Amino acid sequence: EAEAGAKVLELCRKHGISDATFYNWKAKYAGMTVAELRRLRELEAENAKLKRIVADQALDISALKDLVGRKW
Repeated sequence: EAEAGAKVLELCRKHGISDATFYNWKAKYAGMTVAELRRLRELEAENAKLKRIVADQALDISALKDLVGRKW
């Protein structure tokens, strides 16, 4: 919409975002096609899922080390 000529402040008010957010998004996503944005979203979701898995495994490892490290 901004590329079509709409004023930034009006767009921000319409979508409920700040102008700083608008410019951050513009810097990050400018020039991307819809397909590229979809792929980026998919990759970000997959990355978040993998980070959760790694965090869970790290907790499991820590708990097992504590269990093994105790004297019986």
